[in-house]
Order: sequence, then structure tokens, then C-alpha cells
Amino acid sequence: MNPSATSSDASATSSGTAPGEPRIESLSAITLATADMRQAVRFYEALGFPLKFGGEEADFTSFAFGGTYLNLIADPRAPVNWWGRVIVYVSDVDAIYRKALAAGFVPSFVPSDAPWGERYFHLTDPDGHELSFAKPLR
Repeated sequence: MNPSATSSDASATSSGTAPGEPRIESLSAITLATADMRQAVRFYEALGFPLKFGGEEADFTSFAFGGTYLNLIADPRAPVNWWGRVIVYVSDVDAIYRKALAAGFVPSFVPSDAPWGERYFHLTDPDGHELSFAKPLR
């Protein structure tokens, strides 16, 4: 390693990018399409997602948490077939699971400890987007 390299150059090298090259640093937001904004907003609010912008009558809604955003956009092409999964870290997986059940939602399975070191469960939103609520095991 070049002793005159800056700490950002060092982290760039360790992250697989060449020194001086821009790095991918974090995920700011994910935007999910919804055919029914009212139903989608109620779903996410029932789970405790904090509303930042928009709402039931809006064409675009944002929930802000942990420096990240989960956005909803009204789009008549929703619902979707399985496309992937949004993984949301939470402070208490089992409490979110109980909150989902209390709201009448049906998770895919009970919270489980995964061999990769997370406790998690999956839940599908009204538009078919799969969510995983997880917490690293320590």
C-alpha cells in the first residue's frame, strides 16, 4: 500500500474500487409500485413505518427510518409477481411479527434464526412486494 494514500483511497482499495474512483456508499431509498396507495400506506403504518411525506391520497409517499427511505409510487401496473425482497433491520423481530399478526397480516413463517446470523421473517405487502424483517444475532 502507498504510504501517502489517503484513508478514502485505502477504503476504496479494500472495497474493490481503484484508488480515486467513486465508491458505492449506501442505499438511500427503495421505491415500490402500488396499485392502491390507501391500502399500501395503511399496511406500512400498521407495521410502524414512520410517514415522512405523502399519504393515502398522494401519488408518491415516503417512509423515513434509519437514514433510509421506503417510497411508494402509485402505478397501475402493480401488483407485481415476485421480484426480490426488501430487508429491513428492526430492533425486535418478534415484536414486529406480533404487530403484523395483530394487524391481521399473515407472515410467511414464524421468526427464525438463520444460519447466516440473522433472526427474521417474511411478509408480503398488498402489492406482492416481499419484505424481510431481520436483526443480526450477536
